[in-house]
Amino acid sequence: MVKNDSLIKPFLKWAGGKRQLLPAIKKCLPANIHNYTYYEPFIGAGAVFFALQPHKAVINDFNTQLILTYMAIKEHVEDLIKLLSSYQNKNTKDYFYQTRNLDREPREFEQLSNTEKAARLIFLNKTCFNGLYRVNAQGLFNAPYGNYKNPAICEENTLRHISAYLNANDISITNYDFEIAVADSDKYSFIYFDPPYHSPDKTNFTSYLAAGFSEAEQERLHTVFVRMTKQGAKCLLSNSDTDFIRNLYKDYKILSTQAKRVINSNATGRGFVNEVLIKNWND
Repeated sequence: MVKNDSLIKPFLKWAGGKRQLLPAIKKCLPANIHNYTYYEPFIGAGAVFFALQPHKAVINDFNTQLILTYMAIKEHVEDLIKLLSSYQNKNTKDYFYQTRNLDREPREFEQLSNTEKAARLIFLNKTCFNGLYRVNAQGLFNAPYGNYKNPAICEENTLRHISAYLNANDISITNYDFEIAVADSDKYSFIYFDPPYHSPDKTNFTSYLAAGFSEAEQERLHTVFVRMTKQGAKCLLSNSDTDFIRNLYKDYKILSTQAKRVINSNATGRGFVNEVLIKNWND
């Protein structure tokens, strides 16, 4: 087996990222994972996807700006690197807010090319407080400036290696609702669901999109999980360890794990928290 490229790794910091849970997740994977088409309908920063580096995959997110960024890396990586290199020398508080506020002016924002929008997202992600992608009720990016001394705004090697990987393999990048993104999966498919986590006390960070991710959406996701199971796909899902989630998935194998979380509106919710990994097949 060809060894995975260690330079292929997440290019963004994302709330709920899965880097630290990779050992637990890898233990839950089918033994012959590379024989499956890999689906990840909530791709986020892509920690699991980049760790596995499947040869055939469908990666998706409902966040349009995020998907534009994946597409820019695949199709226009050198232009993206040039733009990010220019941002490297403009990392000031004033310039951050000037760039952040571009989406407050729809006409001006829409004049940006998709690659320029991608560079803007990466710049804001690298320089905002805690690398936190957050939008308000109007869908506008609203995380404050992070005031970091030397943020890695332009990681040229990582971006070029990701681009080469995306182009050398059969990787589809889509911007759909999660239900549509996995609709054509079958017994030759493996789906990793990593949705915004259930947060009954609304302390977990879930503001990836203006609409949020309610308990009704969690229930719709469960319906999709059941449907994909009936279609023969192997499914793995991560979520908060709550009674609501455990009850939803009581007919499946539920494994407990812990992750260290630093983003929570309640300080007592930071640190190590209980999470679950849910499988729809037996080893």
